[in-house]
Amino acid sequence: MSLRERLDNARDLLQSGRLANEASVSGGVVLPILDGLGWPVFDPSVVAPEYSVEKRRVDYALITNGTPAVFVEVKQPGLANGADRQLFEYAFHEGVPIAILTDGVTWHVYLPAMQGSYDERRVYLLDLLERDPDESVERLERYLSREAVESGEAFERARKDYQRAKQRKGAAEAIPQAWANLLADPETPVVSLLTTEVERVSGFEAEPKDLHSFLAALRPRSGSLPKPKTAVTKRRTRSRSASGSATSTPLPGTGYAIDGEFVGCRRGHEVIEGVFKTLASRDSGFPERFAEQVRGKKRAYLARSKADLFPGHPELEGQSAEIAPGWFLSTQNSSEAKKRLIEKACRLASLEFGKDVEVQMP
Repeated sequence: MSLRERLDNARDLLQSGRLANEASVSGGVVLPILDGLGWPVFDPSVVAPEYSVEKRRVDYALITNGTPAVFVEVKQPGLANGADRQLFEYAFHEGVPIAILTDGVTWHVYLPAMQGSYDERRVYLLDLLERDPDESVERLERYLSREAVESGEAFERARKDYQRAKQRKGAAEAIPQAWANLLADPETPVVSLLTTEVERVSGFEAEPKDLHSFLAALRPRSGSLPKPKTAVTKRRTRSRSASGSATSTPLPGTGYAIDGEFVGCRRGHEVIEGVFKTLASRDSGFPERFAEQVRGKKRAYLARSKADLFPGHPELEGQSAEIAPGWFLSTQNSSEAKKRLIEKACRLASLEFGKDVEVQMP
């Protein structure tokens, strides 16, 4: 009889309600499954019942090379919860690498020597009545087949699964912080993509504060977001008169001024296009210097190819402008990101942002 057939029989027994105590769970479910996994259940030198640990006993010890490799503790249906402490004490005392706690329906697979709470050291929880039978077969063979236990492969599989679960938990706990960091960075693709889509849908460019308010409302279940680790720096821009003296008068509207000459614009992308076109017309080497020195983590902001501006997103290539022959600038950025790019461009052009070059976004 195959392991799958034994599992089907066990499921029928469990659903019938006829397994009322530990002895019936052992005889009707646990031993047939162990037998299907290659363990000779009638050989007490390999499957040792009532295995002594000091003055206490474990229901079954699976022996390899004369040493217990797996402890199996059996409880009557519904009484497995809370029994893990006793099982851990047994396993720790004997140095057993794998421990199984089962009430017939649920099979808890533990690595007692790992770090963390009892739940954190549980590698897998199998429910024979809820899981797909083929998955149940795969999991039982993964951790409990005699061949895998004797070779040490079962422990290595369980250890790797424990590490993956630990890493997944760490990554999940970091999601709120990562989200807070993304919201704090005006160059984040999240804000840029949302800016582009809002403009595509409505025909208008959204205010950065409205975008950030919306994104900040997408909170984790635990409540408010943590403080961002990446702080957003805000610079105060100052106007400059035609005579060259600094004044506190702001620009008259959306647009940019270079050396005191104001150019009005309707939208934010026209501002960054105008500044970059002017800088490129003044210095033919400016586009190449900017492209080499200013890049995002995964994309360029100025490149010879539109594809380099939006890797993997050809649908966004329309959000670009040719600022010099053969040079394309990404305009798919938030207003704050556009200002930051203009500021970097000013440094490369030996101009002072806020004095030599001023901008006013919509």
